[in-house]
Amino acid sequence: MAAQEPGTVWTRPERGARGPAAGHSRAELAATAVRLADRDGLAAVSMRQVAKELGTGQSSLYRYLSSREDLLDLMADAVTGELDLDAPLHGDPVEDLLALAVRTKALHVRHPWLADIPPEPLRLGPRGLDYLEHALRILEPTGLPGRTKMEVVALMSALTAQFARTELQTTRAGTGRRAAQAAYLSQVAARGSHPHLTAAMTEPAGDEAGDGTHEMFERTMRRVLAGLVAPRPT
Repeated sequence: MAAQEPGTVWTRPERGARGPAAGHSRAELAATAVRLADRDGLAAVSMRQVAKELGTGQSSLYRYLSSREDLLDLMADAVTGELDLDAPLHGDPVEDLLALAVRTKALHVRHPWLADIPPEPLRLGPRGLDYLEHALRILEPTGLPGRTKMEVVALMSALTAQFARTELQTTRAGTGRRAAQAAYLSQVAARGSHPHLTAAMTEPAGDEAGDGTHEMFERTMRRVLAGLVAPRPT
C-alpha cells in the first residue's frame, strides 16, 4: 500500500512519479468508479476493482491517486459536473436556490451512493467549487454575511440529500410494506392514543391534497429557504 501523501488530490499533480508508467487519466478512473458505484453501490468501489475494470494492475493507480479517499473525491466532483449551473437566474434567491436544489436532488437519485460519501470541506474539487460559487451568487441579493450564506447552502444540501435518500428508500420498500405501514397508522389512529398525530393525518390537506414526493420536497424546501434568507429584525 502506498504511503499517504500530504494535501488532497486537488493539490497534487495529475500524475505522480511513483509506480508503473501512467496509461490513464484521473477522469477515466473517476468515470470507471462512478459506473461501478451506480451498478453495485459504493462498497463495490475499491482501488483493486477499478484497476480490474480498466484492465491494469492495482499498483498503477498509485500513479494518479494516494488512496481510496482520493477516488471518492474524484467521483463526487465528476458527478457534480452533471449539474446545470448555466440555467438563467430570476433574481429571487428562494426560487433560484429551490431550482438548484431540485436539480441536486435528481443528481442524488441518479447516483444513490452519493449519500454514502461523508461531506468534507476538503472534498470540494473544481466542479464542487463551481457549485458553491453558483449558490453564493444566488444569495448575493440577500445581503447576508458570508458565513451565514455558507450555512444556508450547507443546510440546503443536507436537506436535499436527505429527501433523495428517503425517496430512494420509499421506492425500494415496495407497495406491500407501504400498505402495511399505512394499516398500522390507521390502527394507532383508531385507538385514540395519539390525538395530535391523528388530527395531522386526517385533517383536510387543502391546496396540498394529492401532492407527491416531488411536490412535498419543493414545498418544504421553499418554506425552509424562505425562513433562512428572510431579513433579520434590527
